[in-house]
Amino acid sequence: MSLFKHGRYIGYLRPMSYGIDFIIIIGLALFYFFKGLDPLVFCSFTILGWIVLSINSKFYEVYRFTRVVTILGLIVRQLVLFALMMFAFSGFYSDLNIKPHVIIKYVFAVFLSIAIVKFAIYFLLKRYRKTFGGNVRTTVILGKNAKTAQLERLFNFNQEYGYSHQKTFNVKEEGNLENCFNFILDNQIEEIYCSISELSNKQIRNVIDFADNNLKILKFLPDNKDIYSKKLKYEYYDYTPILSLREIPIEDPINKIVKRAIDIVFSSAIIVFLLSWLTPLLAILIKLESKGPIFFKQSRNGMNYKEFDCYKFRSMTPNKDANLFQATRGDNRVTKVGKFIRKTSIDELPQFFNVLFGDMSVVGPRPHMVSHTDMYAKRIDKFMVRHFVKPGITGMAQVKGFRGEIETDKDIINRVKYDIFYIENWSLLLDFKIIAQTFFNAIKGEDKAY
Repeated sequence: MSLFKHGRYIGYLRPMSYGIDFIIIIGLALFYFFKGLDPLVFCSFTILGWIVLSINSKFYEVYRFTRVVTILGLIVRQLVLFALMMFAFSGFYSDLNIKPHVIIKYVFAVFLSIAIVKFAIYFLLKRYRKTFGGNVRTTVILGKNAKTAQLERLFNFNQEYGYSHQKTFNVKEEGNLENCFNFILDNQIEEIYCSISELSNKQIRNVIDFADNNLKILKFLPDNKDIYSKKLKYEYYDYTPILSLREIPIEDPINKIVKRAIDIVFSSAIIVFLLSWLTPLLAILIKLESKGPIFFKQSRNGMNYKEFDCYKFRSMTPNKDANLFQATRGDNRVTKVGKFIRKTSIDELPQFFNVLFGDMSVVGPRPHMVSHTDMYAKRIDKFMVRHFVKPGITGMAQVKGFRGEIETDKDIINRVKYDIFYIENWSLLLDFKIIAQTFFNAIKGEDKAY
């Protein structure tokens, strides 16, 4: 058997990554505090501890399709665990009198070096696959429909992922799977992707048996129910295996506490350092241009479909349609001051009070007017999934361009798609990324910010 398994991956890449990281850990230790340590004891402790931590945190489970934000999350998690390990070492060997600030400097130096190496390998491999066609996996797809066509385009037009797509089979026209299996064996195909909706239960069992018996990687497209994104959670109820339809990371108690703490700190800072002086200034400008309140209050649906009052700086002349119709391009209800604060998203700032009160989060699916929620809940599949978590001042759909007016069903469908992706893939780093992107978008201006 080939050491590289028909070129599926570079066989020594992970051991090489371990080796480089060990060199960095020991090399920097020599610089910082090796003089007073027993090298054998320190090396044994750190290397063994690093291996245990990396297995637990899945630090080296980075694949060609892994997102950069996920890698950042792995690095931060490993950094925290390694820092705790080093403090534990200094406490155990207290007679060495290793200062806390020395440990902190050492840990950050280690992870800055490791992060640079990790991302260098990640992006160099992408360049290697795209430029030289190396580190490639051969694929076939069983089943032809819109979702498999989308996957086929991804394989063919994203060479940096390193997939060489050979063929897509219309299994309904093939009659049986024998021709597909022969093609896979003759062309040494490594990964098989199956559309569940295109195969019968018997065919799925046959494909599974074939893949198991021929050491082929088998993956499924759960497109029979038009699922936008999916993270199935496998768990046991006593001895009965259960597949959970949707896992929501924010529901984890620790994640709830962390996200709420960040919401309180962030909203408090905005209220104290920005709204404290900006509100009186805007109040004068809003009042000078048109009669009416400074703030605009509107009922919206939040977590678990609960209604709450959402606050904004008033950007329109008072009108009876404000709770029924969104602002449209060139809307004559929007004031001159309103155009500016809407373009820069300043009108949304009072919602940090909603965040502080606990009705909203800084990042999450944007809440809709009650009338719109009722309408889209009936028309758009999985629209209500957005209400599993607190709504946000900004969200993934907004930074991806699906903010403001909903002109066609495509707008709301894509908004729901990104919101579900956010719910199922939440992380603190993803929140920070969305916040940063929102800030940059506000500075440069957005087409739909009207």
